[in-house]
Amino acid sequence: MVDYLERYVEFFNPPLHLGVQATSVKQVRDGGKYLVDTTDGSLEANNVVVATGSFQQPKIPAFSKGLPGQILQIHSAEYRNPGALPPGAVLVVGSGQSGCQIAEELYKTGRKVYLCVGSAGRMPRRYRGRDMAWWFDKTGLADKTVDTLPSPKAKFAASAHVTGKDGGRTLNLHQFARDGVVLLGRMTGVRGGKAILAPDLMENLAKADKFAADMQKAVDEYIQKVGLDVPEEPPSTEPEPQDGYHAEVITQLDLKSADIQTVIWATGYTFDFEWIQLPVLDEDGYPVQQRGVTGFRGLYFLGLLWLHTIKSGLLAGVGEDAAHIAADIAART
Repeated sequence: MVDYLERYVEFFNPPLHLGVQATSVKQVRDGGKYLVDTTDGSLEANNVVVATGSFQQPKIPAFSKGLPGQILQIHSAEYRNPGALPPGAVLVVGSGQSGCQIAEELYKTGRKVYLCVGSAGRMPRRYRGRDMAWWFDKTGLADKTVDTLPSPKAKFAASAHVTGKDGGRTLNLHQFARDGVVLLGRMTGVRGGKAILAPDLMENLAKADKFAADMQKAVDEYIQKVGLDVPEEPPSTEPEPQDGYHAEVITQLDLKSADIQTVIWATGYTFDFEWIQLPVLDEDGYPVQQRGVTGFRGLYFLGLLWLHTIKSGLLAGVGEDAAHIAADIAART
């Protein structure tokens, strides 16, 4: 990726301003231009594209302040490797991609790991001879548009857990349990040195399993519909693990007794657009727009999760949305 970006800059030679932060965007008095204040002076522009993405500020629950002071707390954004953590057990809160990848790395280096499981799905890494990302694009699932979601808040759901480590492989919470990870429900608070946990572990495991089954079903239906000549999924040599369903449902975890010295908050990120001094945000702080085009002439957003499709926040999809915005700018010029 670094090579790609460097070659991009070399080819297009854009007037880059590196290490400069935009601190505010506002319209000038006549409403025809925008004033962008930055840490390196101010700029005027007819068009402003806000492409800062969805992952701007680590999101950590307020009840984290109730944890004992001797416990190291870091967000997944700060995690580097197991050796950077103090000795002792680790509590990972969150079972999206980051949480599961970090938990796997930790327990495979011998750490005792406790993992709070949320509602994130599980995605097979490969299925019927192809990487699932290939199927995701081929079947049209990657082109699912935001208007098909059951509610506006659904666009903030965690991504299904999967990993690209060692060439990519499936992550399975049941395998984690088999390997010694203690699976827990969602963490809802802290009281008296104990983590308070929702009794929803089994429900969340079932959601993850259903997500994987639904993905495989969608691929099978697509193959049948278009008549693709691809191999059948080879039968497994052993039953798929179900160990998580045999785990004890714990509603309180004594952190001292469990020797937990580190808590890693794999709880996602929030976005922050308050520096845009225009009434362009909804009640969730998410920009009001149609495929990046706002109600303010010349103001655009790009690279957000579910800006238009599920892939709008990914490298695989941002180009299509950028072309749409560029066409809108060109049409008005």
